[in-house]
Amino acid sequence: MDLVTIVLLLAVVAGVVWLVRNRNAGQARELEDAKADARRWVERLGGQVLNLVGTNEAAKQALADASERYNAAGSQLEQARTPAQARGVTETAYEGLYYVRAARTAMDIDPGPELPPLPGQARAGRVTEEREVDVEGQHYSASPNPSERNAHYYPGGNVAGRPVPAGWYSQPWWKPALVAGAWGVGSALLFSAMFSGMAGSAYAEGYSDAMAADMAAGGDGTGDAGDPGDAGGDMGGDAGGDFGGDTDFGGFDF
Repeated sequence: MDLVTIVLLLAVVAGVVWLVRNRNAGQARELEDAKADARRWVERLGGQVLNLVGTNEAAKQALADASERYNAAGSQLEQARTPAQARGVTETAYEGLYYVRAARTAMDIDPGPELPPLPGQARAGRVTEEREVDVEGQHYSASPNPSERNAHYYPGGNVAGRPVPAGWYSQPWWKPALVAGAWGVGSALLFSAMFSGMAGSAYAEGYSDAMAADMAAGGDGTGDAGDPGDAGGDMGGDAGGDFGGDTDFGGFDF
């Protein structure tokens, strides 16, 4: 092997080493930047959770949910090893801050600045009118405003592939689907009764029409049109939730 060949080989090896180091350094910077952004939002959430005290049932419940997201975000931040995982932490913190805004609204104080949208939130829409329905012998209600009856807030988004509008509810009937990742038997009846024809929600044109539109958009008819951010948003916000293994909310068995 002549000297020229040896020099060329050494140059190639040096170039590969430089490229690998440069790529690794770039990935490390991206991860640190994503974690720094996530940490900022988690700290903001923590400050709200630690300094607010609920003065009514709706505010107390919303703050409990915010605290749950804060704990989940802290745990996820410690385990984040990729920029995508760090961004998932940020989405979890966003969810918590939406619950904080809900609590502040329930206490008639300034909700604070607007927050970045959650995955699937705009598509899910919101509860725009009072609804009371009976499904399988259980009574459910929804409202755009908090009350003693409707003290459970949801910020809106996809739950197990189905849009759940933002609003206040009589019970958190969506939580079993968050834990299990799928809706159980009877859920379609609840969605149809609760949201069909509700202006401002994904079901404004009717429940069955919303499912048909979803399938036309490339979904599977469950309300999931393939939003790539939904999986991260759902898992990020819900992994820290502990529902004690109880998947029967008020008798609506999932």
